Amino acid sequence: DDKLRIVVFGGHPDDAEYKAGGTAVKWASLGHHVLLVSATNGDLSDRPGTREEIAARRKAEVEACAEKLGVTARVLDISDGALVPDLETRELFVRVMREWRADVVIGHRASDYHPDHRAVAQLMQDSSFLVTARRFCPEVPALESMPVFLFTSDKFTTPRPFEPDIAVALDDAFDQKMDGLHEIVSQVYERDRGKVVAPPASDDAARRFWSKQRWAGMQSREADTYRELLIELYGEEQGKAVKYAETFEVSEYGRQPTLEELKRLFPFYSN
Repeated sequence: DDKLRIVVFGGHPDDAEYKAGGTAVKWASLGHHVLLVSATNGDLSDRPGTREEIAARRKAEVEACAEKLGVTARVLDISDGALVPDLETRELFVRVMREWRADVVIGHRASDYHPDHRAVAQLMQDSSFLVTARRFCPEVPALESMPVFLFTSDKFTTPRPFEPDIAVALDDAFDQKMDGLHEIVSQVYERDRGKVVAPPASDDAARRFWSKQRWAGMQSREADTYRELLIELYGEEQGKAVKYAETFEVSEYGRQPTLEELKRLFPFYSN
């Protein structure tokens, strides 16, 4: 069909949902096709159970989340902490992009605290040219045109800070994103590092409220940090009013879109 096809890579079963879940909701609501890919199975989590049981649980969680978001989830069969940008995994990334016929590919920047996240960034960049090379992974038809590659937001400054080219208002998608993240129980509600403790599982409403308050703070800070870009894209009145946002930076690898093309790929702007 004539709808957009988007792949979002995250290092673990929650990263793509955290960083682009709201934008995924907006694409999906317009009939576009979104694939959220976890590059590892998350089996190093310190939750109870064997590594196999943890991996199975986390896969089930992101699949339930994807159903709420209206998108598709995929978890690659690579152990947590073991993702490396080797030839075998590069071929796997290329196959994922080709099989989805990706127009847009999103993932972590190389400036990130986690080695799996950094590996995702390297694999995306290493794959950006090869997705159109017909003799590379010839068993899957090459893409006719190079996708636009983008990075998700982060706070790291070395060697340089994140500089977004596109900002997406989430005010009309925030609640649905929260419904999706509510399904990722092990990561949203069971992470106790001595700082915050989620309400018990027996109080679903309290859990939802607690999670929404935390995420409202994070997504509103992102909107405030990049307020000028929101105003540029949405116009002054609407841009100033945006409460929640997700932001993305165009990679130097892949197709280099104009602002007008970016707006076609992110078809959420009226101006």
